[in-house]
Amino acid sequence: MALRIPHSLLEDLWQHGEESYPLECCGVLLGYYDFPLSTVEAVARCENSHDGPKAKRYQIDPEELTRIQREAREQDMDIIGFYHSHPDSPARWSATDLAEAHWSGCSYLILSVEKGAGAEANCFLLREDGRGKHFEDEALTVTNDRR
Repeated sequence: MALRIPHSLLEDLWQHGEESYPLECCGVLLGYYDFPLSTVEAVARCENSHDGPKAKRYQIDPEELTRIQREAREQDMDIIGFYHSHPDSPARWSATDLAEAHWSGCSYLILSVEKGAGAEANCFLLREDGRGKHFEDEALTVTNDRR
């Protein structure tokens, strides 16, 4: 699997991460599945509603997620993934990220924001199979246009 995202939308994610620094930002990736490729057509910024230390954790309010899903369906799009930032940490998933990921088959894009500036982005696909719930590395392709 691979995730394709327009450069302009990836720039929006970097901006969100930098604006939220030193706290984690989070949001939803909207678009289409065309196996083995998922294409991001829009992003929905979300408020980090975690009730603990937001520098190391994030949460998207379930009501906000339901609203985003409904609006995406009205535009014939799906939730194809989620994104969040790791302030001053690598763009790799953590044990907490895996434990709190619940959308099997979706992409999880992680942005490293070092000292307030975007540094690296990596993508992972959440799978559930005979090995249990796990992340697999997913190719991230940045395009110049939306298709």
